[in-house]
Amino acid sequence: MVVEEGAHAPRYALPGDAGADLSTTVAVDLGPGERLLVPTGVRVALPPGCVGLINPRSGMAARTGLSIVNGPGTIDSGYRGELKVLLINTDRHQPIHLDAGDRIAQLVIVPVLSARFLPAEQLESSARGDGGYGSTGLGSA
Repeated sequence: MVVEEGAHAPRYALPGDAGADLSTTVAVDLGPGERLLVPTGVRVALPPGCVGLINPRSGMAARTGLSIVNGPGTIDSGYRGELKVLLINTDRHQPIHLDAGDRIAQLVIVPVLSARFLPAEQLESSARGDGGYGSTGLGSA
């Protein structure tokens, strides 16, 4: 891991936490509905077979409406650039101010499987079939 001067290394708030906090290196002002790509000053070398997922911090989302546009963000194991977070202010009325050093997201590192995609004339059937959005809640009372 490389951490720029003045940046904070990812850190777990409590033992057993899945997500390591990422902090901004710059002050940020986000107006209602505004989005911005925010630097963390951190570069990592993830182990092969793993992916880093950048997730919103639930407390910030609940208190201020701060979220991530492409949440979770995907960091491939071969990426060596700075981790940046695409933040969005989902509050329709209140701006959000962040100071340099404020925690803005969490990095979760998980193993990943790669699939082989093979062409087929049709797929084998399943209990769900082609039921899409909301289909598992239909017919339940």
